[in-house]
Amino acid sequence: MKRVHINVRVEDLDEAIGFYGALFGARPDVVKDDYARFRLDEPSINFSMSRRGGAVGMDHMGIDVDTPEELAEVTARLRAAGHASSAPTDGACCYARSTKSWAVDPAGVPWETFHTHGVSATYGTDAIDNASIAASAREDAREIGATARGVCC
Repeated sequence: MKRVHINVRVEDLDEAIGFYGALFGARPDVVKDDYARFRLDEPSINFSMSRRGGAVGMDHMGIDVDTPEELAEVTARLRAAGHASSAPTDGACCYARSTKSWAVDPAGVPWETFHTHGVSATYGTDAIDNASIAASAREDAREIGATARGVCC
């Protein structure tokens, strides 16, 4: 199964959890001091939010896949269509261990395609992700949108 992934940065996590909990009719499946995630089947979405750095608002979008094969499929589709997509890399981000690749759409929005395969005790780092996003954007001669991409997710 593939889920759309949306990540936003918020000022007040508790207030955001209340709003999105009412919107989705569900409780988040992950809640930390600085992060929360709703991974739902209906609607099929992986919606996360954090209070970590950068401007408040939309950070990035993505596709959350269930298998390494689905990750390879989506990455290959982007490349076959002539869009730069970073090579899949492993890392810890958003209290999870995952393998992911990045592309930047024509509007400058970073798109993450990822397969989660474990948990992490820490939020993680975005150093590899930022480099991958920047390289993908440069390869397609694009700029990353002003509100997008400050921290990993």
